[in-house]
Amino acid sequence: MKEHILNLSRDEVAERLARWGEAKFRARQVLDWIYEKRVFDFAAMSNLSASLRTRLDEAFDLRLPHIEREVGSDETRKFLFVLADGERIEAVLLAAHEGDDGAQSGRHTLCVSSQAGCAYGCGFCATGQGGWRRNLQANEIVGQVLAVEQAVRERVDNVVFMGMGEPFANYDNVMRAIGILNALVGIGARHITVSTCGLPPQIRAFAEQPLQLRLAVSLHGVNDAVRGRMMPVNKKYPVAEVLDACAYFARRKKQSLTFEYILVAGVNDDTVQAAALAACAGRLGAKVNLIPYNAVEGLDWQRPSEAAMREFLSVLRRGGISATLRREKGGDIAAACGQLRARG
Repeated sequence: MKEHILNLSRDEVAERLARWGEAKFRARQVLDWIYEKRVFDFAAMSNLSASLRTRLDEAFDLRLPHIEREVGSDETRKFLFVLADGERIEAVLLAAHEGDDGAQSGRHTLCVSSQAGCAYGCGFCATGQGGWRRNLQANEIVGQVLAVEQAVRERVDNVVFMGMGEPFANYDNVMRAIGILNALVGIGARHITVSTCGLPPQIRAFAEQPLQLRLAVSLHGVNDAVRGRMMPVNKKYPVAEVLDACAYFARRKKQSLTFEYILVAGVNDDTVQAAALAACAGRLGAKVNLIPYNAVEGLDWQRPSEAAMREFLSVLRRGGISATLRREKGGDIAAACGQLRARG
């Protein structure tokens, strides 16, 4: 099986070509074709010799994940990919907004997958219903970004690891992909966010890496009774352990983290829990991103009323917390993780 060149760092590409006796600048040329010119065919790299192009093609894979289906709304486009082994994953492209008028800013955020399926079985998530299949390699993660850019003819400005799978359960491949996205694709570290269901050992490891990456933690409940009902991982890593790891991250990185909080009617949306969340976020200097539940076929959870969500948000803001209530995007295109894949 060929080695995939999108899985390699700048130094690794240079090392491979040096083994062949190629001059150092040849690696720069190859990487320029891929990451600057966005050319994904060795035969088209016209400033390389024919013999080198042939050798590159024989040694390396350069295929991007195949987009099997694309659906879109005004602000959201969802992509279903088929990987080389037939596994299917999803990515969602979101148009960013600025200001109170909601005008589009021209920036694009891509929500990428890190695994085919997921083993964590969160009660509100479509991905977990299909179980875990395998980890994605770095090239399959980077390839999502490059393939979407090819499809929409726009550059991706921000990447969030909030698609299918638990990124920290695929820690090494995710961190390799982040290094390539940062150093070669050109996405700034502060424009890359990793979202986790809350794995304390990996949160602590993430705090030690040198890039100023952003962390989002899917909290969804500030006591074990509520969070445990929604997230089975809470049995292994209770709320207190997750928050302790978050505090470590905040101290080490000297930057705020974000709590993701999906609002589910009758489960975690009352003002008592809002006040507890405000107290928790205040201690850690965390921001809160409230997400209205996106209904998933086969699951009984329901979205709270607009009034209940606004009141929850008001409690947080009165507590001095920087909090947002996410604008609904993608409900009409099954944008919740795993929905398009499940529809086949």
